[in-house]
Amino acid sequence: MLIEHRGQRPVVPASAYVAPTAVLCGAVTLGEGARVLHGAVLTAEDGEVRTGADVVIMENALVRGRRRHPAIIGNAVLIGPHAHVNGARVEDESFVATGASAFPGAVVGAGSELRINSVLHANSVLAPGTVVPIGWIAAGAPRARLFSPDQHDELWEVQRELDFPGTVYGVPRGTSMRDIMARQSDHFGAHLDDRVIDDRVIDDRPAEDGPGDGPPAD
Repeated sequence: MLIEHRGQRPVVPASAYVAPTAVLCGAVTLGEGARVLHGAVLTAEDGEVRTGADVVIMENALVRGRRRHPAIIGNAVLIGPHAHVNGARVEDESFVATGASAFPGAVVGAGSELRINSVLHANSVLAPGTVVPIGWIAAGAPRARLFSPDQHDELWEVQRELDFPGTVYGVPRGTSMRDIMARQSDHFGAHLDDRVIDDRVIDDRPAEDGPGDGPPAD
């Protein structure tokens, strides 16, 4: 499903595929040969979502673009089922596994792996070629450190300086949930004016160059 949001429409090249049950909302631009599978949602809330070529976004993944933190996916990237890429940049040839999350302002360096249920915290930078193990957390900049799930105190020493509430909600730490959610309700109220376009590709011009579809995905 293709949806116009804030006056912006998705751009889908003819070489791309968007499953009938996937959603592209707003300023979403797919690269050549991109594949968006069933149940995936790419939503440009007030900032764009853009993918490179030969990107596969698997079932029920969420990719969200934000005003200060667009979601930028490089070339030859896999976003696994139920993964969450929220205002993050994922560089070329990276692997974001099932259930993994990357938060606003984060950068997944080229050729890195976020393995199953791992987390890259807000405003954290994963060096190229880094592997975050299953269920681990990466946090910090200019180079993220890796933490196992039992290292809460050590993680918090790094995490509290990354300003998750300010980055994600635009409020200082300690703001009440009532205030945060009033702001969130107002923000997402912009969807009241959304308009479903149709399920056709928007951009059916032939590509001038690029790798094409390549071999079928497994």
